Amino acid sequence: MKRKIILDLAVTLDGYIEGENGEVDWCIMDPEMGFIDFLNEIDTILYGRKSYDLWGQYTPEVEHADTEQEMWSLVHSKEKYVFSRTPKSTNHKAIYITDNISEEVTRLKNMPGKDIWLYGGASLITTFINLGLVDEFRLSVHPVILGEGKPLFMDIKQRLNLKIVNTKTFSSGVVQLIYHLSGK
Repeated sequence: MKRKIILDLAVTLDGYIEGENGEVDWCIMDPEMGFIDFLNEIDTILYGRKSYDLWGQYTPEVEHADTEQEMWSLVHSKEKYVFSRTPKSTNHKAIYITDNISEEVTRLKNMPGKDIWLYGGASLITTFINLGLVDEFRLSVHPVILGEGKPLFMDIKQRLNLKIVNTKTFSSGVVQLIYHLSGK
């Protein structure tokens, strides 16, 4: 069976993935949400260059909780691909993809392994959606309205019809919505 590309991210009620200055302090990391379980379902993470530069090597401070340490060590155990217009030499921590996105992603999906997490950022998400490469949308809607910031969906070229496959409500007020493309 083909591996799925899963867009899994936090979004505010008004559709932003970060605040005006890149802030994500509104994002609730609730153990009840099973993020560690999600990380165990994937073995590959796809990043845009800016997101990778920010988060690809991130290590929490020593005083952070064990669960956060565990989460980041799991993240860093995955195979990482960085999509970038400016090629960098492939380092031992990530493989850079500069062109032929559709072909490269199709090749990845056909390789044996677990599902693939499309981490972002926004322009990479747009590219993947416009190329029809996202199989599952897992959006964790947080109980906050920012009023401005970076929108989740920008420059989408055509309508996508989705079907809901699951919803979960958490005591934190977060609601997780899982959609597949209709017909997939």
